[in-house]
Amino acid sequence: MKDIDFDDILSRYHADPYGYVYIHTLHTGQIRFNVSKDEEVEGTSGQWQHIPGTKLYVLHREGNDKITFSQTSGVISSIRADLEGQFVEAGERVITIRYPLKKREIIESLLHKVLEPFYAPERAKYFFSLDIQSRIEKFGQRSVTVNPGDEILTMSLMKRDTPIFYKGVPGIIHSVYFKPGVTVEQNEPLIGICSPDKLPIIQKIITRVKAEWD
Repeated sequence: MKDIDFDDILSRYHADPYGYVYIHTLHTGQIRFNVSKDEEVEGTSGQWQHIPGTKLYVLHREGNDKITFSQTSGVISSIRADLEGQFVEAGERVITIRYPLKKREIIESLLHKVLEPFYAPERAKYFFSLDIQSRIEKFGQRSVTVNPGDEILTMSLMKRDTPIFYKGVPGIIHSVYFKPGVTVEQNEPLIGICSPDKLPIIQKIITRVKAEWD
């Protein structure tokens, strides 16, 4: 594994301790904004995430209004105010929301640079295989070792379940990036595998961030 300058990475986080969410238009239509630059917005809330967040913009299309709500709490760091009242295409970036990073998010971001990711082969819903799920429930995910050829996941697509076999370096399941039964986009990471030689590096990352971050 090539050397990673964690001091440099952490200094960049200290200089800009924020994450950014980029909001794109989902449809074509005439856009009307409901927020302005530097305004605070709220994300979805409630026990079942049933309370919508701040209304960001409305797209008027073919006599219908399509409203987009914020999924994230933060501050509007940029907005395409020049598009107000204009016709926009789908996929246009119109708003950027800035939010303060949590310690856990910084650790996970750093771990992404160290762990071996296993990616979703298709846009589908995923579940751990019965054997892996049983071992996780009994021992905890970070005590479960996987090897090439192991059946680790079940992919649910078009009402068909397909076993997914692990391809990669042997190691423990350190991080899980999906929720069972929730659709994952193709090529998104599902899990992060930690090989035994990387355990000291990971512990160093966690210790450093916990010690240096408020």
